[in-house]
This record gives sequence, structure tokens and C-alpha cells, in this order.
Amino acid sequence: MATALFLSAAFVLPDMVSSAAASEIVLTSVGQSPDATMIRVVLRKMKINAENQPLLRPEGLAGEKILVAVVGGSSKGLGAAGIDKDQEIERVTGLFQAAKQKGMKLLIMHIGGEGRRGTLSDAFIEAAAPHADRLIVVDGGNNDKIFDRLVEGKNVKILTAPNVNGTAEPLKAT
Repeated sequence: MATALFLSAAFVLPDMVSSAAASEIVLTSVGQSPDATMIRVVLRKMKINAENQPLLRPEGLAGEKILVAVVGGSSKGLGAAGIDKDQEIERVTGLFQAAKQKGMKLLIMHIGGEGRRGTLSDAFIEAAAPHADRLIVVDGGNNDKIFDRLVEGKNVKILTAPNVNGTAEPLKAT
């Protein structure tokens, strides 16, 4: 079983980490939208059971090799979590810094396309994208080239997908 998990995770993210088991992948939200839950479903279909921790903090990192952070702002989600935009940005900035210090790779995803862009989501994109080792963006989400601008000069691959279910292909290619 462990070998199967190892092979699955290594296949999905070979350029990011050469030897990650599914238990070494952690998933979190940036903005408290349900988008991270949707990516968890995509990963499960790919036979990768990554744990989703929407409010993950640096002290919650426990030996994982890959942090998948799914960006999408939701005022309703923030309210349910009992935090505001600034507290969420503070949380994820600290999380990304801790992940980098631990040698983790950071995959940032924006799966809402153009329809999930706006002032709130853009604030989270601005906070998250500069930390990325790789980006996956659903079509329409980068029409204004915000992701290109935020990772300019950093040799970060930006992969695209037509929709949420279509993110499986760039996940395999990252």
C-alpha cells in the first residue's frame, strides 16, 4: 500500500518532489472558499488521499513534502472560520514561510476562473502566488496576467486547465 501511495504521488508531482507519498501532501485553502475541497475530490479520483486542512498553521506541518494551497476568497467561508481577510493573509504568509524553511514545495492553484476573481480573491492571489514553486490556474483566471506578473523572473511554471475536473492533467504534468 505504501509503495502504491509513493508511486501515485511521485507520478503526480515528479518535478516538484521526487519521493513524496500521499501522506506527504497537505492541502489548504487560501481565502476559505470550498475550492480546496473540490481539489481534494480531484486528487482522490487520482488515487491520492491528501488531507485537507483549511486553517492549517505552521505548527501543523508535520513532515509533508508538498503544500497544495487553493486560492479563492469567500466572505462566507471567512466568517464561518471566524477570521477576516487580513488574518487569513497573515496565516497563509506564515504558513508559506514555514513550508519553505522546511524544504517543502508549494503548489498554488486557482480553480475559479474569471468568475471567482474580484477584490477579495485578488488579495489572496497577491499574497499566495509569489511563494509558488508551481501554479495551476483554470482558464479565465489569468486573463489579466496577474499570475504572470506575480511570478515574473522566478522560473515558476504556470499550467492551465479548462475547469476543475480538468486540473487532473496539469497535476500529472507538474
